[in-house]
Amino acid sequence: MSLRRENAKMVGKLAVIAAGMFAFGYVLVPIYKHICEVTGINILSLSERQVPGNGAAGKNVKLPANTQVDTSRTITVEFDANARGPWDFKPAQRSVKVHPGELTTVMYEFQNVQNRRMSAQAIPSYAPHQAAAHFNKLECFCFNQYTLEPGEKKEWPVAFVIDPRLSKDVTTITLSYTFFEVGGKTPAALAGHATGVGS
Repeated sequence: MSLRRENAKMVGKLAVIAAGMFAFGYVLVPIYKHICEVTGINILSLSERQVPGNGAAGKNVKLPANTQVDTSRTITVEFDANARGPWDFKPAQRSVKVHPGELTTVMYEFQNVQNRRMSAQAIPSYAPHQAAAHFNKLECFCFNQYTLEPGEKKEWPVAFVIDPRLSKDVTTITLSYTFFEVGGKTPAALAGHATGVGS
């Protein structure tokens, strides 16, 4: 009888210990997140809470504003395209309104309408001239030369940010690209032989 009673006591103690361990493990995550948020040790816990729809905290949380974007100003950026040759070259949209410091991407469309392969490159220009120093391109097709097959179409992005230090009296910037052929006439492609450049 005493052995059975001792076994029952031991099982009870083990059950209490197991329940305590489970409870401790359950509350450890919220305690850890709270400590990390207060001390700023683990920024991951803060970013996880800020993902919209990620748990109860994520539903009403406001993402911090990008302090580099000047929302008090709006600049109109107009896009122009000039082709020095028989091909089609144009922006997908003629203008956008942006805030200084805001990342913006626009697309340019190009088609080689000739019956031969050609290589070309675009050169940008800005108006007013002072805007050039404040127009920061992160990605641009003008960084490279491209070779296109007869009739080939391409779309290329221009990703840019206008520096907030641009003079406040500049409200419109015109970004103009001139697309011209490089290297003279490129020989017609051999049948079944792709160029591989610009793809």
